[in-house]
Amino acid sequence: MHPATGTLAATLAGLCTCLGALGVFLVKRLSTSVEDALLSCAAGIMLAASFFSLILPGIAYAEALGYSRVPAVSTVIAGILAGATLIWLIHRYAPHEHFVQGREGPGTERLKQIWLFVITITLHNVPEGMAVGVGFAGGQIDNGVTLATGIGLQNIPEGLAVATALVAAGYGRLYSFVVATLTGLVEGLGGLLGSLATWLAAPLMPGTLGFAAGAMLYIISDEIIPETHRRGYQTLATFSLLGGFVVMMFLDATLG
Repeated sequence: MHPATGTLAATLAGLCTCLGALGVFLVKRLSTSVEDALLSCAAGIMLAASFFSLILPGIAYAEALGYSRVPAVSTVIAGILAGATLIWLIHRYAPHEHFVQGREGPGTERLKQIWLFVITITLHNVPEGMAVGVGFAGGQIDNGVTLATGIGLQNIPEGLAVATALVAAGYGRLYSFVVATLTGLVEGLGGLLGSLATWLAAPLMPGTLGFAAGAMLYIISDEIIPETHRRGYQTLATFSLLGGFVVMMFLDATLG
């Protein structure tokens, strides 16, 4: 299969982020409750994607490569811990002064949390694009199409979540739309890498999928849940998270 096929499929899946981000132009005002609900829904989507789209497929990839159960699970665990550690390091050491220089509104901590959320979405989109590229490069057309469709569908609410989170942090709608779109377009790069280097991507996929899951699990636990439970809308946030989780679980179970 020509590498362009996997690259194109991954890019189209990534462009679904743009479809979701368009919703930011329809939202006139974000209340605190709506903001918490959207972020919690995104957390639920990320939580389900961590398990059903990343961790479990990562273990399956490792076993398909010939790993026994314990090494397969251990490889994914190593990736999870590496991904969480990277986000922790970014959280602790990345400079954030330029996010608030000359600006009014949310403080540095709030902006840092939003950008960690954006970074995490971007990180998890790269291995998803690689998975699509590898699927097509391996000659399994049906598997590649199903995977690209499932990833594209999950990118729609992700795009909306990223764009609205940036708007809530004080950024303009057009800027937020562009940033949200860019987080999805990195899947095209992942698709290219997976298509051109299937021999290298396949051995790395278990750890890479675990890495993305670890990054998302860290941001869910350390940032999004505490943020959405501190302003009096804990119940709404909890059920929004559950809603995002079951929607993503359904998509992964039926399309993944």
